[in-house]
Amino acid sequence: MGKKIGKQTYEIANPPIITSTGTVVGPFEGLGPLAQDFDEVLTDARNEQSSFEKAERSMLIKACRLALDHASFSSAEVDLFLSGDLLNQIITSTFSAVSLGIPFIGLYGACSTAAMGLGLGALILDGGFAGSVLTATSSHNSAAERQYRYPTEYGGQRRTYQQWTVTGAGAALLSYTGEGPRVTGVTFGKVLDMGCTDPLNMGAAMAPAAAETIAQHFQDTGWDPNSFDLIVTGDLGTVGLNLCRQELAERGLNLSNNFNDCGIMIYDLKKQDVHAGGSGCAASAVVVYGHLYRRLKKKEINRILLIGTGALHSPTSYMQGENIPCIAHAVRIEV
Repeated sequence: MGKKIGKQTYEIANPPIITSTGTVVGPFEGLGPLAQDFDEVLTDARNEQSSFEKAERSMLIKACRLALDHASFSSAEVDLFLSGDLLNQIITSTFSAVSLGIPFIGLYGACSTAAMGLGLGALILDGGFAGSVLTATSSHNSAAERQYRYPTEYGGQRRTYQQWTVTGAGAALLSYTGEGPRVTGVTFGKVLDMGCTDPLNMGAAMAPAAAETIAQHFQDTGWDPNSFDLIVTGDLGTVGLNLCRQELAERGLNLSNNFNDCGIMIYDLKKQDVHAGGSGCAASAVVVYGHLYRRLKKKEINRILLIGTGALHSPTSYMQGENIPCIAHAVRIEV
């Protein structure tokens, strides 16, 4: 069996394969530089549904079914469905689980959910408690904005450090079937509260948690930044990525050309008005399960470290004057 090394990292003795993936994105995301690496690009942000929330659900179900179809799996062959999202009581995942009919474990890590699901799925498989696990997550710009900030119809002025919630859904099937990149290690993060109170400045809020988990992964494993072809955060955006890089440099870890962020990669920041970049659960899910998964399959890159980042506040906690606690989980993926 795998083992815990250091304080927070788990090495996987029998690394499960990311057998297949499925990705669905909105029309706006389809205008970005990674469009060709997504399985499906919607032509309508509502996806012919009566609400944005139902549109998000339809995307998540579609992404899951695509992942299953790509591996020639049926729902009945999957042991567990691990999923979470941003909407209250993770309703996107819960309602999707009804349609999929797979035993369900709901997750909440905010925008770190993709990494959390991959890490937990790998541990479950390595422990022999399942033979296959489907993990997924999603977000929708219009659904998340009206829950956490303002409805798009309000037309509020966005600040330069704000990010754009990615509309999309991503799913990955973990098993020991076929060939593909494997999940070889996981570092689960601690919740940090650095006193941030601005719910619009998510990059700055999450950067310390990302830096803490990255540094912990290197400390636990003895590896360094040069061990990876790419180190990629979930959705820090330009503001958060720069802050994270600065904090790591103060710890003696210099991340340069191989350090990037999924929220930056998914959009063309010069042509698409997303200010500091993308955010949301789907930011890392669709970039990793779409673009990076294809690059790993082609062996253009051989080892990446994904650091899923999440702000764990809610509208209730923010309205009651609470700070914004954050977390980050790291998953090592290798060919």
